[in-house]
Amino acid sequence: MNVKTIGLIIAAIGLLMTLYTGFNYVTREKVVDIGSVQITRDKEHTASWSPFIGIGVMVIGGIVFLSGKKKLSGLN
Repeated sequence: MNVKTIGLIIAAIGLLMTLYTGFNYVTREKVVDIGSVQITRDKEHTASWSPFIGIGVMVIGGIVFLSGKKKLSGLN
């Protein structure tokens, strides 16, 4: 992979982070554990971030893309 491809991937991740500013996930935790009896419950968690973080990642991806070296025709 060259630098321009990596820059595009980073910019695309930044775009996704700007459009989707978080996600939810569920974990299972043990509430009671008495011998062979176990009681568990599902606990919801939220991971969220500011859309400005996604914009910053897009800018970084653009800088990486624009700083990529150009191939010179005729030289290998």
